[in-house]
Amino acid sequence: MGALLDAKAAIEDIAKGMTGELSREEGLRSDALIPSPMIQNHAAFLKLMADGTLLCAWFGGTLEGKSDISIHLSSLAPGTARWSEAVALSNDPERSEQNPVLFKDRNGVLMLIHTAQVSGNQDECVLRRRALTSPHGRIAGGEPELLPLPRGTFVRAPLVERGDGAWLLPVFRCIAPAGMRWTGSHDTAGVATTTDGGRTWDLMQVPGSIGCVHMTIVPLGGERMVAFYRRRQADFVYRSQSLDGGRTWDAPRPTDVPNNNSSIGVVRLRDGRIAMVCNPSSATTSADRRRSLYDELGEADTRPDAEGGCSPIWGVPRAPLALCLSTDEGRTFSERHVIADSSGACLSNDSGDGRNEELSYPVLLEAPDGTIHIAFTYKRRAIRHVRLAPGWLAAQSGTPEPGAR
Repeated sequence: MGALLDAKAAIEDIAKGMTGELSREEGLRSDALIPSPMIQNHAAFLKLMADGTLLCAWFGGTLEGKSDISIHLSSLAPGTARWSEAVALSNDPERSEQNPVLFKDRNGVLMLIHTAQVSGNQDECVLRRRALTSPHGRIAGGEPELLPLPRGTFVRAPLVERGDGAWLLPVFRCIAPAGMRWTGSHDTAGVATTTDGGRTWDLMQVPGSIGCVHMTIVPLGGERMVAFYRRRQADFVYRSQSLDGGRTWDAPRPTDVPNNNSSIGVVRLRDGRIAMVCNPSSATTSADRRRSLYDELGEADTRPDAEGGCSPIWGVPRAPLALCLSTDEGRTFSERHVIADSSGACLSNDSGDGRNEELSYPVLLEAPDGTIHIAFTYKRRAIRHVRLAPGWLAAQSGTPEPGAR
């Protein structure tokens, strides 16, 4: 009883701290808990606007998979130290709206793409797109547009614009055999490409990608690209490459970074290094397990679990949260810095009782001045923003950053 009371007190402390105010810079780092009226907040996405405004979108409600889950957005204006109050960007009373992705097209229109599913049936997900009229998230009117992609298509990582103007949207296909319940066992990665501003799309599957999801594409220059993947099997982060501008990809192969079947964020820094923020833990580091992603929904579903495919592992602790650096285009990540730590317990998705201590679903970007921004799920209760000033990485390693003068 005492432990439960302590956990609930910790959750209340998090709620009190969700003021949006960045802490005073200490050691070239400052932190904030982004304001939200929701009890559960998860799956942050960051977008830096041309005027320096930083946007953060995420999904919030009572419990992932429930129909009160919707997309929210907050902004941090340049020169300020407090995130704005959250605004809702979606409100479908029938579907759980998740995994926001923000991008700006060549006409300067800020777009939101997100998933919408019924309960925990990710194989029934549809993708929606709508325009936002300002960095503060006001909606441009009208109903959201459905993307013409197969049901079960999910997004998580940023859209990439190729040199010829084509949009490359990394996706993963949530697939369940007929008559069976989705478990993640047949999920594969793919790239949806459009050359007409999103009116029509071609979908290409990454070969040999069963179990590889949350594909994140990182351009290397010219037609060369690499991609990184979360793994349902909770073994390692996987990597694949394309030599033709993302038109074709080789089969994913493991890197040296463990993965716990949780999301990753990857970018290429100005100095050429690949930076990845993730939980470098795996099924070999913990015996913690849960049956599925949606154990708490409690909704009757008499269908048998999907058979065949890979064997997803759920429940591996989602901590620590680390920033990992690679100098060989993401094959190995020899330099790693812990950003936050906890027990990482994620055997429950409940955000009200304090049992969940995950530090997960990170997103990462580098501003033009070298500032690194990270946002992530903080114990399923809040979205936490970490700002690392230029020079932070060099201070951690004790050596000049590559390319520094």
